[in-house]
Amino acid sequence: MIRRALLLLLASLLLCAGAGQAQAAGYRYWSFWERDGEHWVYATQGPSLARPSDGDVQGFRFAVSEDSANASRPRGEAGFATICAKTPAQDGRKRVALVIDFGTASDAPEGEAPPAGRTACALVSPDATTAEALAAVAKPLRYDTNALLCAIAGYPEKGCGEQVSQRQHQRRTPAAEEKSPSDDGPSLGLVAGIAVVVVLGGAAVWQVRRRG
Repeated sequence: MIRRALLLLLASLLLCAGAGQAQAAGYRYWSFWERDGEHWVYATQGPSLARPSDGDVQGFRFAVSEDSANASRPRGEAGFATICAKTPAQDGRKRVALVIDFGTASDAPEGEAPPAGRTACALVSPDATTAEALAAVAKPLRYDTNALLCAIAGYPEKGCGEQVSQRQHQRRTPAAEEKSPSDDGPSLGLVAGIAVVVVLGGAAVWQVRRRG
């Protein structure tokens, strides 16, 4: 009876360890941001619905993330005055500063490399959406059938919001970035669980010998 319980416990630990390794890292997609002072705030509307005002700064970041709470923000601190310095104001038009961050090699789809990040000043009509401002400076854009933004300036060439496993993401992460204490062997939880099994097994053997 004790032996069966020990085997069940060990099997459960191994299953938990496998589930942890197969855990999804998140989804690979373009996130949309709005600059509030010196901080990036995750946009509450999609770029096809948002209508920025003249002088606004908006950003896009391509990355693998679980959700909006841990999404990677666009990099770079350039503000409106810097980005639109060479684009004079015009009557009947508005200027929208855009920050486009193509992400890192670890977030890139297999076989692709992210272009260098860029900024651009879109000069568009007063009622233009962010999507229209983006189309004015970063074509070609690609959308899926649900109007999800899939590519900016042709990147990435394929894929759109696909789920990425933790293992797939780690394969694309440079060794210096992915190194962690758990990479050199079993996780601490698994080792601790096996230790419990060993202790329980030893106790069971001791009890059997004692009764004998």
